[in-house]
Amino acid sequence: MIDAVVQRQNYVPERQRAYQASHSPVYYRPPRSKLYLGTYFTLFGLGMCGTVYGMYQLTMGKPVRK
Repeated sequence: MIDAVVQRQNYVPERQRAYQASHSPVYYRPPRSKLYLGTYFTLFGLGMCGTVYGMYQLTMGKPVRK
């Protein structure tokens, strides 16, 4: 039963060759890295826009209504 976990093929050498043969930046080499980085940068950008908008609202203040 535990042989399926213990007796597994070693994929490290072929993955190491794939990483070292690639000329792209290290952060783009793993699978699905473009998806993860795109999601991260999108959420980071939205967060930064929200922060800048909030800082603008705090510094400019609300107009006084009479």
